[in-house]
Amino acid sequence: MSAPPRVLTVAGSDSGGGAGVQADLKTMLALGVHGMSVITAVTAQNSLGVQGAWELPVEAVRSQYRSVVDDIGVQAVKTGMLASAELVEAVAELIGGTDAPAVVDPVGVSKHGDPLLAASALDSVRTKLLPVATVATPNLDEVAQLTGVHVESEADLRRAAAAVLAYGPRWALIKGGHLPGGTARVGGNQAATVGGNQAVDLLTDGSEEYWLRAPRHDNRHTHGTGCTLASAIASQLAKGQSVPEAVAAAKEYVTGAIAAGFALGGGIGPVDHGWVFRTQDPEGAG
Repeated sequence: MSAPPRVLTVAGSDSGGGAGVQADLKTMLALGVHGMSVITAVTAQNSLGVQGAWELPVEAVRSQYRSVVDDIGVQAVKTGMLASAELVEAVAELIGGTDAPAVVDPVGVSKHGDPLLAASALDSVRTKLLPVATVATPNLDEVAQLTGVHVESEADLRRAAAAVLAYGPRWALIKGGHLPGGTARVGGNQAATVGGNQAVDLLTDGSEEYWLRAPRHDNRHTHGTGCTLASAIASQLAKGQSVPEAVAAAKEYVTGAIAAGFALGGGIGPVDHGWVFRTQDPEGAG
């Protein structure tokens, strides 16, 4: 049997299993690709927050990456928590030398507001990482961190996208959270509501523009949403879909995962990465 498409996540470990590398690998399995990992940091994390984080040495990250890419090969790469400027720059260099699409989730803070990226690393994200991204997937907090643009309405999403694209990614997916009437904060993926019952994101390369809308689900258990969305996009790209097709399919998958999110521990539970296995018509599996 031939191997399925291969996707590599370069991200931190979430010991609670809801976000980070654990969420990425679950998403990849659900969407029919072979997931591989480069661990950039280890966190002590649960449903209540991040109790500790320890980044790995740059050489450990570089060695993991080369080990996988040089032997197994990849059809897509996804990045998440990179923690420091040194890690950001090393990963950007590695991705720049890899012939595969890259989905960059510029993770700045956890679902609970815990910082996951040093302030000193922001310039490295702007000047090194975003220029090698096929798709950048910031939420509105991350847009503000990176560009200084503050989005207050759906109409501002275009301005946010233009500011992100100015740093060099081929496509920007602006996740419209924190808007008036929006959902509660859901980590890396914010979904704004329109009319109180829809979520909207904007995907653009500066010329083509796609407004992605989906039903909003009133579920507080949304830990890992941003990691899941970026991994789903990478999975669909690895299967040969165009960026607009991959993002649309990924949003459908994530919408289902949010709807099925479940309580875990004493705080905010994760989205359900395996929801496609528990439905009779798993369209989100692509």
